[in-house]
Amino acid sequence: MKKVAVIMGSDSDLPIVEKTILTLKDFDVPYVVKVLSAHRTPEQARDFAQNAKENGIGVIIAAAGKAAHLAGAIAANCEMPVIGIPIKSTALDGLDALLSTVQMPSGIPVATVAIDGAVNAALLAVQILAVSDETLAKKLVDFRKEATKKVLQKDKAISEKYN
Repeated sequence: MKKVAVIMGSDSDLPIVEKTILTLKDFDVPYVVKVLSAHRTPEQARDFAQNAKENGIGVIIAAAGKAAHLAGAIAANCEMPVIGIPIKSTALDGLDALLSTVQMPSGIPVATVAIDGAVNAALLAVQILAVSDETLAKKLVDFRKEATKKVLQKDKAISEKYN
C-alpha cells in the first residue's frame, strides 16, 4: 500500500495534524510525518514533493496556517493528489489559510478540507488510496456503517429523553 505523507508548515500545527495521523492509524494506512515550510525551507519542500512518488507516497496532506502556501507549493512540484488543511492560527480565524489553500490556479489542484479539518483530510486520503485497494475500501464501508450506527443510537437516546 502507498503511504500518505503528512506535512505541516510548523510544529505548532501538530495539535490539529495529530488527528490526521490518528485517523490514518485507525485505517492501518502507512504514513510519514514531516515539518516543512513553503517559505522557510522551500528547497527541502520542493525536493520532498519531487521525490515523493519514488519514496512510496500516494497522497500528500499539507497543513499550514496564515499564508498557507505549503499545499500549493507541494502540488506545484509533484503530480499526485495533494490535500490541504488550512490551520486556524491568526486573528483571521483561519480564513486567510483557507483562501490561500483553496484559491489555486488552473492546472495545480489542491483538494481543500475545512479549517482544522484534519480528520476529513485523512479520510479523503484513505478514499483516494481505496480506489485501488479493496481491503481499504471495505474498511471505509465499515467506518461509515459504524458512524451511522452511532448517530442512530444518539437519536434514540435523545428521542427517549425528550419525546
